[in-house]
Amino acid sequence: MPTGEDLIHDIDSCQVARGQLAIWWLGQHGFAIKAGRKLIYVDPFLTPMATRRVPPLLAPAEVTNATLICGTHDHVDHIDRQAWPDMAAASPAATFVVPDLLLPGLATDLDLPLERFVGLDDGRGRKVAGIEIRGVASAHELLDPDPPTGRHPCLGYVIEANGCRIYHSGDCCIYEGLQTRLKHWRLDVMFLPINGRDAVRLASGCIGCMTYQEAADLAGALRPRLTIPAHYEMFASNSQAPEPFIDYMKVKYPHLRTAILQHGVRFVYQQ
Repeated sequence: MPTGEDLIHDIDSCQVARGQLAIWWLGQHGFAIKAGRKLIYVDPFLTPMATRRVPPLLAPAEVTNATLICGTHDHVDHIDRQAWPDMAAASPAATFVVPDLLLPGLATDLDLPLERFVGLDDGRGRKVAGIEIRGVASAHELLDPDPPTGRHPCLGYVIEANGCRIYHSGDCCIYEGLQTRLKHWRLDVMFLPINGRDAVRLASGCIGCMTYQEAADLAGALRPRLTIPAHYEMFASNSQAPEPFIDYMKVKYPHLRTAILQHGVRFVYQQ
C-alpha cells in the first residue's frame, strides 16, 4: 500500500487522455477520480479509527489537488467531518458537493463558508468547474425524504467529466424507480456497494446496502462499460468478499466488464 506522499505524487503526475479516467480506491466507498486535469474525490474516509481494517491512505492535509469533494450522506465513512476542514484548507479552490438537505448544518458545523458548497437533490444537477454532476436518490436502507421538503439525505451522483459518465451510488439498496432514473444515461463506470444487510447489523444501527447479487443485477440491467464493487474490507462486522460478485457477474453477465481495485493502486479506465 503506497504512502500518502507516494499516492499524491502518483495522482498529480498521472496524465489522463480524453475518454479516460484514472481511479484510486481509498477504501470503503471512497475514490479519487482523475478526469483530464480535474480531480474528484467521492466519499474520502481519511480519519483514523481503531475499528478500521484499512488505515487512511492520505492525511487530509495532503489533499492539495481536489476540484470536487463529494459526500453522499452524513456518515463518518462518507462525509468525514473531522477530515473535511483540513481538506478545505489544503485545496482552497475545491467545491464540496453534498445533499442539499444537509448543506446549512454542515457548513455551520464545519465552520466552512456556504460558498464552498453545492447542494444537490434527486434529479437536480449543477455544472461545477466544468464537471456536470447530478443527484440520484439513494435508499439506505429505505428512501427517507425529509417530510416538509421532500429532499433526500442520501444521494448517489452521476458525474460527467472528460467525455466519461460515472455513477457512484453512495450507500444504496435497490428500490422501485432506481433503474428508471439511471437508464437516462449510458454509464461508463459504476461504483456499487456489495456489503449487503441483515437483521443483526440493522439492530446494531448498521444500515445496509445492496447485496452482491443485487449489485450484479443492477449492473446487468444498466450495462455500464465497467462496474467496480466497493464498501467492503473496512470494518470486520460490515463486509463482503468481492470474489462472489465477480464470479456471479462472469456467469450471469459474461459480456460485462468488472474490476476489483487494490487500495491506493492506480486503475485506468479507457472507453
